[in-house]
Amino acid sequence: MTQTQTETILRAREADGSPSGAARRPVRRARRSWSDVAFGVWGALVLLFLFLPIIVIVIYSFNTGRLLVSWEGFGLDAFRTILDKPAIQNAVRVSLITALISAAISTVLGTLAGIAMARYPGKWVWWFLSLLLLVSVTPEIVDAIALLPWMVVLGQDLGIGMFNDGIVRLSVGSSLFATAVVSYIVRARLVGQDANLEEASSDLYATPFTTFRRVTLALAMPAVLAGFLLAFTLSLDNTIVAAFVQVSGTTPWPVYVLSAVRSGLRPEVAAVSTVMLLLTLVALALVALVLKRAGDSATQIARTMTGG
Repeated sequence: MTQTQTETILRAREADGSPSGAARRPVRRARRSWSDVAFGVWGALVLLFLFLPIIVIVIYSFNTGRLLVSWEGFGLDAFRTILDKPAIQNAVRVSLITALISAAISTVLGTLAGIAMARYPGKWVWWFLSLLLLVSVTPEIVDAIALLPWMVVLGQDLGIGMFNDGIVRLSVGSSLFATAVVSYIVRARLVGQDANLEEASSDLYATPFTTFRRVTLALAMPAVLAGFLLAFTLSLDNTIVAAFVQVSGTTPWPVYVLSAVRSGLRPEVAAVSTVMLLLTLVALALVALVLKRAGDSATQIARTMTGG
């Protein structure tokens, strides 16, 4: 190193230690802090924009007026009205029963599909994942139009009476998308788990069913529970498919709200929506808790959705 280069380095260090150099460093930190504040404010505004309609509905569920948009006072009249209207009670009952049955169907089919993809890899997995992705991205209106004539053929032309039942129709229609979601979650859970335990169980002369029940299913159980809760929440707000496949007497809550819009929304609609929102938030919180305790991350689930 020449003397000129050494003097240049020394002058640069002295400049960094000088008052002018020290004054420049806080400016850089101030700029970074202002950008952090700006991004934080922008993020808060985006969240407010997304959740403000939900907050308004929750507030107006305590409206004592006759119509939802006409605020007259704060009270619990809308929640009391739920107990006095059989139509609302029947719609909520149908939605809850349908969501439970749909979640059960989706959990069974999705768990078996996820285990098969994780434990028996091959070229078929990519084709199967493509089918699941196709189910996931297909617009609901397409599913609804396809399901309606199919249900009619099964129930009336082929004489399979169960497909004339509204609960069965709604449960089958709601379980299509939810089954794909459960498959993703279960596969993501088992792909990260070593198969040595299952091989050890076979070496100890356990039957395939015993290995599946005590080892494989036990490893996948956190994802199975999370998938069940997600399928339940997805089935609660299935509006388009439900509007097409429903039959008289089994109108679910989303379709009831859709028909109530024509005559004007009432506060009891907001009250039931608030209750179902709380139910959905509880289910999602349980999903997050189960996945966190199981060690699964959103990255793993997103990776398995894309075939990774």
